[in-house]
Amino acid sequence: MNNRNFYAVLMAGGVGSRFWPISTTDYPKQFHDMLGTGDTLIQKTFARLNRFVPAENILILTNERYKDLCLEQLPEINASQVVLEPVMRNTAPCILYAALKIQKMNENAVMVVAPCDHWIEDEVAFEKDILRSFQQASKEGAICTLGIRPTFPNTGFGYIEYIQDELESGFYPVQRFREKPDYDTAKSFLEQGNFLWNAGIFIWSVKTILEAFSQFQPGLYELFIQGLERYNTVDEEAFITDNYHKAEDISIDYAILERAKAIYVIPATFDWNDLGTWGSLYDKLDKDVHNNAVVNGRILAEEATGNMVRLSKNKIAVIDGLKDYIIVDKENVLMIYPKAKEQDIKKILTKVKASFGKKYI
Repeated sequence: MNNRNFYAVLMAGGVGSRFWPISTTDYPKQFHDMLGTGDTLIQKTFARLNRFVPAENILILTNERYKDLCLEQLPEINASQVVLEPVMRNTAPCILYAALKIQKMNENAVMVVAPCDHWIEDEVAFEKDILRSFQQASKEGAICTLGIRPTFPNTGFGYIEYIQDELESGFYPVQRFREKPDYDTAKSFLEQGNFLWNAGIFIWSVKTILEAFSQFQPGLYELFIQGLERYNTVDEEAFITDNYHKAEDISIDYAILERAKAIYVIPATFDWNDLGTWGSLYDKLDKDVHNNAVVNGRILAEEATGNMVRLSKNKIAVIDGLKDYIIVDKENVLMIYPKAKEQDIKKILTKVKASFGKKYI
């Protein structure tokens, strides 16, 4: 296949509030070096896709307020590759918008849609899986996704239920997408053996996805198709400003994936970590002899175990008597919070805003 027909849409609009206080509304997690590697999450994701997708064929979907951050951190792109949402309307409208822009560039395009906050170490395996998916997606009407083999009954992920009739290509037909389950349901999924975690990575030809929108979301399709002549021109911004807010707030899962028939999944051959919480980051990082994980800085630990510690560079922290805590030091905020309650971090932002002002969130 000709890689000039390969396109990528990098989803980079989220706030990542569960990574507060590092991730904030003005400077969310995708623009931070969360693991202390020297590269931010968006830089790592771009480089991973750029292994097989030309840099000029990678679009960044994000909020208007993050345009400058994208251009600053990704010098390989130009401003026309940053696709801006004036208001948040979930994943279906922005994916449709990006697909229409790509269609005007290349009607033979196949495209991958990928979040920018995943951690994938084996980039060779990732490339191989995506290229196989491009091949499958180039067939008439095929929508492809990558699933992650579950290692435990996780209740924080959606699942992909597939039919165990493997195609010659190694793909399986998807039976249905399942919402985040409770613990007992997640256990039953693993016992059945034909369920994968939904990683939110999708591959299709631009022709296929636009036909799906036309069929299953005609109202949304008609709204965006009105601007076709203006896309990739100086008139695009004005059209989007005037019309984007009219789009329904709907995810690509509800809009398309739960309705389309020819959907196929391949179990990913690469390691994968969804960096959604401090706990998931802790799981990914190397630990010291006391099972503490540290990003930047150094610690002196006395009877302190299982902690996730994020410090300013070159800072030293002395920690005594804490077990399984999240400790994050950032300029004007210090957070010391139990790992067991990490899902509540998103909730406490309301209290922080009420007590101290929105500049802290």
